Amino acid sequence: MSNPSTPVREEDVRDTEELNPSETESSFGDILNQFEQSHAHEAAGDKGVSATVAAVVVAVSADSVFFDVGQKTEGVLPLAALADDQGPIPVKAGDTVQVSVGSRNSEGYYQLSLIKVERPKDWSNLQKAFDEKLTIAGVVTQVIKGGLAVDVGVRAFMPASRSGARDVPEMQTMVGQEIACRVIKLDTEKEDVVVDRRVVLEEERARAKEELLSHLQAGAVVHGTVRSLLDYGAFVDIGGIDGMLHVADISHGRVNKPSDVLTIGQQLDVKILKVDPAKQRVSLGLKQLQVDPWTTAAGKYEVGSRVKGTVARVTDFGAFVELEPGLDGLIHLSEMSWSKKVRKPSDLLKGGESVEVVVLGVNPADKRIALGLKQALGDPWEDVATRYPVDSIVEGPVTQLKQFGAFVQVSEDVEGMIHVGDIVNDKRINHPQDVLKVGEIVKAIVLENDREKRRLRLGLKQLLPTSVDEFITEHKEGETVTGRVSDVKGNRVTVELGEGVHATYSLAPQEQKTEQRVASVDVSALSSMLASKWKGAAGSGGAGESSEKRDVPKPGQVRSFRITKLDAGKKKIEIEAV
Repeated sequence: MSNPSTPVREEDVRDTEELNPSETESSFGDILNQFEQSHAHEAAGDKGVSATVAAVVVAVSADSVFFDVGQKTEGVLPLAALADDQGPIPVKAGDTVQVSVGSRNSEGYYQLSLIKVERPKDWSNLQKAFDEKLTIAGVVTQVIKGGLAVDVGVRAFMPASRSGARDVPEMQTMVGQEIACRVIKLDTEKEDVVVDRRVVLEEERARAKEELLSHLQAGAVVHGTVRSLLDYGAFVDIGGIDGMLHVADISHGRVNKPSDVLTIGQQLDVKILKVDPAKQRVSLGLKQLQVDPWTTAAGKYEVGSRVKGTVARVTDFGAFVELEPGLDGLIHLSEMSWSKKVRKPSDLLKGGESVEVVVLGVNPADKRIALGLKQALGDPWEDVATRYPVDSIVEGPVTQLKQFGAFVQVSEDVEGMIHVGDIVNDKRINHPQDVLKVGEIVKAIVLENDREKRRLRLGLKQLLPTSVDEFITEHKEGETVTGRVSDVKGNRVTVELGEGVHATYSLAPQEQKTEQRVASVDVSALSSMLASKWKGAAGSGGAGESSEKRDVPKPGQVRSFRITKLDAGKKKIEIEAV
């Protein structure tokens, strides 16, 4: 190890350059010739220094240090000789020390002496270098507390943070090396000099970066090494300059973070997307060197085909399904279920879930694929006529109440509607909520099923007993009952047998003729005629009875009737006058 307090002779430097195998490509013959010349000096009694070399420590004993000096025989130096103004210089195997090679001792080893290097103290040149911020050369002599000792003609200090080294082991490898540095502090009176190597390295890197940037072009493919990974991308060294590989440009597929697919030190080819010399920025792309799956999407995913995928993410309006890396399709909320009970996609699908869907549309230009989930499950309205025929009974909970009616869930994907007029018998209600409530289980009869309109009309009142049902239950055919004529239209007479119970019968031909005759007389004449008939009826016997039967029924008239037919299924009652 060299020390700036010891002078360096030009001949020593020349000899070192001639004998140092690391500086030249000397052949074995050259080394042998140098050995013989050295021996000749020794035979002539030359006790002076024959050569200066960078010797490598091969062993350290209690009192001596043995060096490889590039000859057949090793050199030896007393351990006590390894000291400078600062004290003993510690050495170990592998260290390099500048030494002067002398003659051999009695044991055959070359006798060595420590060469202490001291550059002339040229303060004027140092002052100029400091004032003009010039780059100067220096030799790192040793690692000291807080940094390195550097010989720049005088002993200078270089802080560890300005050495350009990452750690102490790297600083130790710099000992004996010539470096370029800059004087950042100079006090000639106190002989205090501080130098900076890092600023020189940064300037060199900046120049190299500018040079490289001038040759980079967008569209070129370059080889690089992943240097660091961040949440939003990766920095890739492309030969002296770092380019930014954004997470969105890593793959056509979804990448949550770069560390999921890249590792530090990984070698890869990237495409230059943009070069900004002013900001010294380079944007890189990796997916641009991969096949874009959208170029083959139209031929691969035909409309109507069934495909499988994985739910990538769920939004308020639908769910995105990854069909393959870089190719997502959207299931809109309206395409998730045939029923209206799905209010948000997360009620039905979760991220990472595997699903089977039907392709509804493909638009490679806009990179969109429309998918349907309900279509893959089958259309429940396809066989609605078979599953819910007219007059069949269904059961389910009331799901919604509207002004016009109530909705009933008759199956997982089919809802039926009960119109407000089909909820109760014998009276009118203003709103379904007057009778029903959401969640209530009801039984209803199917009144209509329409597959094209996706409509299932139900009736509730049709299953409830009416006044007609009760009348039919309590009476039988042939029984005589009393009723009030409510309407006469043509030969059809409607009779009210009770509240909400009506029956009909047809007029006999002679009654119709009587009706025509009655229509031709005035009201006063008709009254006199009827009074005369009722008086004559008491003494005329059969003639009076026949006349009564021929009387034309009038609205409001109360008479007796005979039940001729009771039809419970059609809720129909037929009668005849008696």
